[in-house]
Amino acid sequence: MSRAARRGSDTSGLSEGVPLPDERVADRGGPGAGAAPRLSVADGGSPSDAAVIWSEDFLSYRWTPDHPMNPVRLALTMSLAQSMGILDGVEPDRPFYADDPLLQRVHARSYIDAVRAAGSGMPGMSGETLARLYGLGDIDNPVFSGMHEAASLLVGGTTAAAAAIANGAARRVVNIAGGMHHAMPARAAGFCIYNDAAVAIDWLLDHGFDRIAYIDIDAHHGDGVQYRFLADPRVLTISLHQHPATLWPGTGWPHEVGERDGAGYAVNLPLMPGTPDVLWLRAFHAVVPSLVNAFRPQLIVSQCGVDSHRADPLTDLSLTVDGQRSAMLTMRDLADTHCDGRWLAVGGGGYGVVDVVPRSWTHLIGAVLRRDIDPATPIDESWCARAHAAATELNPAYTAEPVAVMTDGGDTDYVAWDGDAGADPPDGVSERAQQSTDAAIIATRRAVFPYHGLDPEDPRD
Repeated sequence: MSRAARRGSDTSGLSEGVPLPDERVADRGGPGAGAAPRLSVADGGSPSDAAVIWSEDFLSYRWTPDHPMNPVRLALTMSLAQSMGILDGVEPDRPFYADDPLLQRVHARSYIDAVRAAGSGMPGMSGETLARLYGLGDIDNPVFSGMHEAASLLVGGTTAAAAAIANGAARRVVNIAGGMHHAMPARAAGFCIYNDAAVAIDWLLDHGFDRIAYIDIDAHHGDGVQYRFLADPRVLTISLHQHPATLWPGTGWPHEVGERDGAGYAVNLPLMPGTPDVLWLRAFHAVVPSLVNAFRPQLIVSQCGVDSHRADPLTDLSLTVDGQRSAMLTMRDLADTHCDGRWLAVGGGGYGVVDVVPRSWTHLIGAVLRRDIDPATPIDESWCARAHAAATELNPAYTAEPVAVMTDGGDTDYVAWDGDAGADPPDGVSERAQQSTDAAIIATRRAVFPYHGLDPEDPRD
């Protein structure tokens, strides 16, 4: 998620004028104390096996005014989902503030103390030392007031989602505020303070699960989650991302396959800048379903960063909202096939905060609730007017005019990978681009498929 933050304007009061769904106040409890999200639905048609985690307190995860990760993207997503009707009869479930024992499943005590102290205005060390030791205070991860509390709430949101699945309250749960996949045990990185997905997965491993597939479709490599479970064969981490030679953090090469007992359980599929929907989906389907089938997970956790979009200001892939929606629905299908429907979805990157993120994550919420939205569905004019007003107050480098329909007209009719058959590329795709994608596919398959008894050269595997 890292590039230099640029000029912008203050986002205080960012939800003003953006109606949000009713919510309950964030809790100080947690699953360790027996707390879990309560699915509350009105009579008449809301799915009984799905939940949405939400609190307006999520908007307190706010960096500097000129930072590309602006929480208005969350407010706009929830208001768009509400205007589309997919939240009708659904009462969002509350997150909780993760306590230190929960955070210490992944993060060092000294780091948690440093985050808390820095966010309270008493860091106890120079800014230079804080940045050098803990990654706090640099241009990507500037210190802000209350940062420990804001970050711990994101962790509590994703762990609440995990608890809902573990205790049977829901099969599918989404926390769009989560997905902070770059945070390391003792270092902030790429706009991420605490690694909510890693904490939740670690919690799940102690609460009835021993085979969890983590699928990360953010444009940036899911390095923090991979690092946490690098030697753990109970967690299969799969990351599809822009090629590390072209984008921070510079990791996620096919040869990164895990360590010791975890060898073969870290999977990386790097794709070149400019990769469009049809090639990205070709790559996804050539690698992910086979490995998930071989691994037989009990639960899929999906990091659904949408900075892979062609209009994202920080990355160089070329997906559309349509391609992202297709990937989300496929991950839900994989959970239905292999996990009895158990699917935990979180957000992540995405810096087209007005024109892209709200639409893509509204599709995600719809997928979790099984209220799939027809891509041709128009967007309410009043929502577009509010989004336009929000855009005028934000950094123009990270905003664009709202789009009035739930599609970009993207082509998701991909051609399945067929091995080394040398098939012609689809219309609009160059032979060179398809060859590059196919080279990435075979490199990843050769690196990890043999660990799972699969033939990397055989497209039937």
